[in-house]
Amino acid sequence: MRLFRHALAAISLGLLAVSAGASPANPQNGTDYRTLEQAQPTESGKKIEVTEFFWYSCPHCAAFDPALTAWVKKQGDKIVFKQVPVAFRDSFIPQQKLYYALEAMGKTAEMNPKIFQAIHVDRQRVDTDKTILEFIEKQGIDKQKFLDLYNSFGVQTKVRRASQLQEQYKIDGVPTIAIDGRYLTSPSIAGASMANQPESMQQAASLQVMDHLLTKLAAEKGADKPAEAAKPAKKK
Repeated sequence: MRLFRHALAAISLGLLAVSAGASPANPQNGTDYRTLEQAQPTESGKKIEVTEFFWYSCPHCAAFDPALTAWVKKQGDKIVFKQVPVAFRDSFIPQQKLYYALEAMGKTAEMNPKIFQAIHVDRQRVDTDKTILEFIEKQGIDKQKFLDLYNSFGVQTKVRRASQLQEQYKIDGVPTIAIDGRYLTSPSIAGASMANQPESMQQAASLQVMDHLLTKLAAEKGADKPAEAAKPAKKK
């Protein structure tokens, strides 16, 4: 685990170091990001909603997670960050339930890196009801509480909602980042012209595109604010 954390830290630092040179200086719609044909409603109010569509067993999601986590932290309260576990086939559903059960317990931030570690470094299976419960037991998590949530109506409802969002956003690969229900980008989209470059550079490109879109949306939201009415001059 310690070695894995050191490796992730090195990757994150590497992404920061190469981002300026590796990322598109002037991101273009249709090349570095896509605009959804139909904008999707968001629930973030005045803040910008950023949603990651991901899959625990995706090696690219695991590789992107440290840099994305650092990026989200850097944004502070400017954004509302959400995650949606996808299901390209029925065998993905147990991992969707795993995510939403952990979310209900307030443990996704703590457990996501451990799940990626188990799957992609330790080569453990964490993708069926049985193997997920075995993994959870080893983490010192209340087994019965987790199981009750894992099989709950609330989690099943969120799984169905995730499938709806996946369809509405036309997600065909992961990781994919949705910005404010209007734009999509990803390391594979932003880094399409960098196919011969390391994956870390493609990830850095997507982070710069995300910065660009946040700046663009913040300016638009600022322009939408009604001007304050002029205050009447005080009588002398």
